[in-house]
Amino acid sequence: MDPESTFVPAPIKGTVSLEEVARLDVRVGTIERVDDLAKSDKLVKLTVNFGDHTRCILAGMKNERANPRHEIEGRQALFVVNLAPKKMADEVSAGMLFDIGYADGLLPVLAVPERHIPDGARAG
Repeated sequence: MDPESTFVPAPIKGTVSLEEVARLDVRVGTIERVDDLAKSDKLVKLTVNFGDHTRCILAGMKNERANPRHEIEGRQALFVVNLAPKKMADEVSAGMLFDIGYADGLLPVLAVPERHIPDGARAG
């Protein structure tokens, strides 16, 4: 059975303050390159342009897409950029791709701006 046809939204999480939300730095970036990580069964390495710099962000989408490079290279998406760097599969991830659906067991989709906007633009 298709998970989307049986989808029931999760309960809404507890209330947070605007100050807590403001602590997250969510920005638009263009995925310039997608590289396979041979040491991981699920991670790919994204090289993302944020306007004034590029950084590497690891994303667990290897098994979610037939060809991540073909599907998302060159696309803008939202990223959390103020997380502490994390080492995985001998690489360091300097942020997190902000996608939709994974937490609900759905095939994730990118959170994308509705039209092109300068890389590095902040959400909020």
